Amino acid sequence: MDLALIWFVLIAVLWTGYLVLEGFDFGVGMLMGLLAKDNKERRVALNTIGPVWDGNEVWLLTAGGATFAAFPEWYATLFSGFYLPLLLILLALIVRAVAIEYRGKINDPKWRQRWDWAIIGSAWIPSILWGVAFANLVRGVPIEEVDGRLEYVGNFFDLLSPFALLGGLVTLALFLSHGAIFLALKTSGDFSKRAGDFAKKISVVALALAAVWAIWTQLAYSVAWTWAAVLVAALGLAAVAWFTRTESFGKAFVANAVVIVGAVVLIFGSMYPDVMPSSIDPQFSLTVDNASSTDYTLTVMTWVAVIMTPIVLAYQAWSYWVFRRRISTDNIPEHNELTFFKK
Repeated sequence: MDLALIWFVLIAVLWTGYLVLEGFDFGVGMLMGLLAKDNKERRVALNTIGPVWDGNEVWLLTAGGATFAAFPEWYATLFSGFYLPLLLILLALIVRAVAIEYRGKINDPKWRQRWDWAIIGSAWIPSILWGVAFANLVRGVPIEEVDGRLEYVGNFFDLLSPFALLGGLVTLALFLSHGAIFLALKTSGDFSKRAGDFAKKISVVALALAAVWAIWTQLAYSVAWTWAAVLVAALGLAAVAWFTRTESFGKAFVANAVVIVGAVVLIFGSMYPDVMPSSIDPQFSLTVDNASSTDYTLTVMTWVAVIMTPIVLAYQAWSYWVFRRRISTDNIPEHNELTFFKK
């Protein structure tokens, strides 16, 4: 196995980690507006992800950095072709970070309400757009040779095909399910019960949407061996629906993670040997070979990954262990933040 292929697989692994971990972050953000009845419950929801959400984003930064270093042509074409959706995702992530940090700085209902809407909106936008982006990578985008270089020649609306929009709905439903299960695991009392009841409903929706999209992907764009990934994802989706019904939320969370693993394998397996297929002519597709860096660059990256990855994984596992306990409204103190001076 050559280094370019190894890094293609490693980038898929990084995306898997990001979607599994950030998926429930986005789900919790969206559910703040659907499940939380008052300010204390919204604070409970935020506290479930408060210690880990920024660490989860490291997987995105690493996946982006690895793509830039290992496949510069892929990175350049992806960010120029998907400029608007990726810009919207980036802005949403920035707004979410600011909103989480600033929400509790001032004890004022209107102040908190504005930041709550910022958190909720910045969770919905990436949840949809990530699915749209990955569906387009599977389907192919308009790429052709321009002045000796392979470049994206479409526009934003070329990315909004029915297949891509369905992909956006799939990630939206999966993240909502992931977030609801996480809240059922990490909270207690009435809020936990409401999260569990919502998980029972949304898991069925996710099952239906994902089944249609996976079969469409397999029949239209994929290869024979990825039927295995479809089967794994299907069994995972069925398990999520079953375990939420029996209120075995720990098992449901693991099953949902398995679904995401199966989905990433299906996506990257469907793309290979391309990293960005051309919908105009296959000869214009960016491939693992023609988009990769030099062997020297890939070798240095491999040694850095071998040394640093265990350290990062150990630290992140430790942080999850430290903050493993459930949270309830009884754990939320009264406000002691600054207040606006009134004339």
